[in-house]
Amino acid sequence: MPTADDKSLDVIFRNARTHVAWQAGPVEDALLARVYDLAKWGPTSANCCPMRIVFVKSREAKEKLKPCLASGNVDKTMAAPVTAIIAHDLEFYKKMDGLWPHGGGKMFEGNAPLIQSTAFRNGSLGGAYFMLAARSLGLDCGPMSGFDNAKVDAAFFAGTSITSNFLCNLGYGDASKLYPRGPRLEFAEACRID
Repeated sequence: MPTADDKSLDVIFRNARTHVAWQAGPVEDALLARVYDLAKWGPTSANCCPMRIVFVKSREAKEKLKPCLASGNVDKTMAAPVTAIIAHDLEFYKKMDGLWPHGGGKMFEGNAPLIQSTAFRNGSLGGAYFMLAARSLGLDCGPMSGFDNAKVDAAFFAGTSITSNFLCNLGYGDASKLYPRGPRLEFAEACRID
């Protein structure tokens, strides 16, 4: 199997940073669609595909999001060209007949704990794929969890089976405002081979 070259690995991982300040300029809707169209190929268990995304872009949508944010996240989110609400659908299994013809979603029906854990786990995976896709296509990311999930769900998902997981600001980051890069754990600190 082919491997990614070093330049690609730098873009996606080694040189990628969590941005908190943004350059002026829009992020085109067509680019957001390309990001999703790349991220959707990341694997999920039984191809369940529970991730759902709302791209908060308009001034009205940003104002709807603003009261849901922790105070430390307001300014950077209002300044970001786009904020993606990464969410998951608790009724994901209703689409599985087409997504996983080997068994559909029947194993989930009536099993709330399995539905919740599968949606959250695989929706989180989808969110990670989404950020890697965004970085691959030239966008910077600012993921965060400093917000009120219940308020976001009421504002953006009322009356649906969708619930928020985390937020990710998107755009072209202002590298001059980056914090110094934090260290990471070494292999021996985080891993073992049994």
